[in-house]
Amino acid sequence: MHKFLPNIFIFLDKYNNQIFKNNITNVGVIYRNYNNKKKEAELIKIAKSCRKKRFKLYVSNDIKLALKVKADGIYIPSFNKSKKFLNMENKKLTILGSAHNQKEIRKKISQKCKAIFLSPIFHTKKRKNFLDIHKFNFITFANKTNFVALGGINEFNFHKLKMLNTKSFAGITLFKKKTGLLKAGFYKE
Repeated sequence: MHKFLPNIFIFLDKYNNQIFKNNITNVGVIYRNYNNKKKEAELIKIAKSCRKKRFKLYVSNDIKLALKVKADGIYIPSFNKSKKFLNMENKKLTILGSAHNQKEIRKKISQKCKAIFLSPIFHTKKRKNFLDIHKFNFITFANKTNFVALGGINEFNFHKLKMLNTKSFAGITLFKKKTGLLKAGFYKE
């Protein structure tokens, strides 16, 4: 089911040397920074480190930039409803997307996403509602596609990921703070 997907996805908006210091394997890095004017230089630095560590690299919402840095794929956020990503298989780019509900899942399937980041799994400051384990599993069994758990994952609920119907998970704030990395077992001092 998840043969082509990394087990761990890390969202980065800037270079973070802690991510590239450790010996974790089977990692995908998703670069998403919509505000940085120097994002190309930042992404080139991240791409070099990804190649060195053999991490897969995905660029959010920018096909030209993904092709320029020879990324492994493209990431389509839930707010992007465009169909301009449909011919990415010809360019050998894997398409990933994110969704928060069934309507958005159908949209990501129509955009030919190989995997869908379903979020939020646990409570986050950004959203009132979250799926939790049972609803996440219900949705993943009801749809025949690959899902990645995202949202609200921290060092305290990390152990609950074993109960989800997925082999992959993604983190944003978990990988931004060193204490989260340490407690989750991804970074050793």
